[in-house]
Amino acid sequence: MQISMKCSVAVHCLIFIYEAKGIARVTSTLLAQSTGCNPVVIRTAISALKKAGLITVARGTGGAELCMEPSEISLYMIYNAVEPDGLSSIIGIHQCSGRRCPVAQNIHQVLQSPYQKIEDSIRQTMENITLESMIDDFHSIISE
Repeated sequence: MQISMKCSVAVHCLIFIYEAKGIARVTSTLLAQSTGCNPVVIRTAISALKKAGLITVARGTGGAELCMEPSEISLYMIYNAVEPDGLSSIIGIHQCSGRRCPVAQNIHQVLQSPYQKIEDSIRQTMENITLESMIDDFHSIISE
């Protein structure tokens, strides 16, 4: 079970955008340098965050800014922006239903409820973590 690295890249970008406000015009090139990711990966993440309404990007000159206060942006909102179907596929069930084995024929139904509980728990936890709390953690770490 793993949450895609797209989410960590998106969080990195959002914290960078927040920290750079009034200091630098945040472009995909600048974010690529900070994250160490290919600019195409950054542009894809920025596009998804923009589509989700989390950021705006000035046309022409570039420059990304948050659309909401960090306290209003949850980790789940960020994750869902870059991985819209990610949470429902975070735990997979292997394909085996065509087999004669009664376990194979019923394992999907057996796992459906517990896996849904896990998904709901992950979603709830991610909804309770805000960009603001991650920015606060960032500030705590750099002030040590």
